[in-house]
Amino acid sequence: MTPKREEGSGTLDERITGALVGAAVGDALGGPVEGYSPEQITDRHGGRVHGIVGPWNGDDWRTARPIAPYHKGDGHVTDDTLMTHALVRVYATVRDHLDAYAIAEHLVPDLMGTPRWIPELEAEALPLQRIFLAEKWLVARLHYGHVDPREAGNGNIVNCGAAMYMAPVGLVNAANPAAAYAEALDIAGAHQSSYGREAAGVFAAAVAAACAPGATPDSVVAACLALAKDGTRSAIEAVCEVAARHTDFESALTPLREAVAPYDTVGPDYRAPSLCARRPSRLHSIEELPIALGMLVVAAGDHRHAVLGSVNYGRDCDSIATMSGALAGALGSEVPHDWAKTVAESSRLDLDAPARTLAEVTREIFERDVRRRRAHESAYGTLAGTPCSD
Repeated sequence: MTPKREEGSGTLDERITGALVGAAVGDALGGPVEGYSPEQITDRHGGRVHGIVGPWNGDDWRTARPIAPYHKGDGHVTDDTLMTHALVRVYATVRDHLDAYAIAEHLVPDLMGTPRWIPELEAEALPLQRIFLAEKWLVARLHYGHVDPREAGNGNIVNCGAAMYMAPVGLVNAANPAAAYAEALDIAGAHQSSYGREAAGVFAAAVAAACAPGATPDSVVAACLALAKDGTRSAIEAVCEVAARHTDFESALTPLREAVAPYDTVGPDYRAPSLCARRPSRLHSIEELPIALGMLVVAAGDHRHAVLGSVNYGRDCDSIATMSGALAGALGSEVPHDWAKTVAESSRLDLDAPARTLAEVTREIFERDVRRRRAHESAYGTLAGTPCSD
């Protein structure tokens, strides 16, 4: 679906397509092994996962806990992609930069009012019936609770729920990480707080940085470190410092987990979180974003390598692979055509359509930004006594 090109190159349309398709593919590959350890994944699959695999429990996926009733595997995307595409639809409606109020006015009605094909349910349903409790929080707080959208994220569990679908914010602000960071922080205020909200801002900034001409994994990490705060910054720095010593995900799996462990509140057993798990803190970080950046560094920006590293890392690997897949795609790495084709067909989704929509909207927003900036320059020049020339 995405043409082969050199890292750090590509048109706006190619970067947006690469990021969104790359994210969906990573999501689909990570879904069936989400929540398990690298050792469990190896035991289940007789080695590392190297592509699209079936459900963990085979034909018993409908009833086997803790996954039931979701058909994870066989190329089905998860809520990461459903939320990403929903945010693209909000941009298509507003056709300008978004804030927390746009989430309340447009994203929430989309989740609770329009049935869509849900691959994991193999049926049409409201997205609200698929998304996790941390995302249902949006509906409970904004629709039913009438909470100020800028503060609605307070009280939710602190996780990657907001960060996982922030790639469109980075793409709308392509090559402007600081603007992406600020916009994502505003949007994520409706959903998350603390380091969950911070991760949303930093991930959007990372995607924007990956779109810059000549961008590399190192320049993406540098952009993140320039903006990230508190434990999020410390975790990214620690993980990426370790990642720089590896060129293959196999050798990096354990060292990367050891590097992020001091900042992760979930603890060693992903399915039995520690007592302090997912609580606000200035010292901690979500695990997914630092690991995604680390895998991007290990893979030198290659989509296939970064996604497979993320998938075989286990734990919340669908979100990790969503993020690393988006970043590698935005950098210009080719998204494997066979994976993209299978995911699109199995999920019954046109993976290119959201990218075409977002590219069109992004150009409109940029033109608006230019007009706004020129109006400000003119006003400021008049105030300062130094009129700006065109």
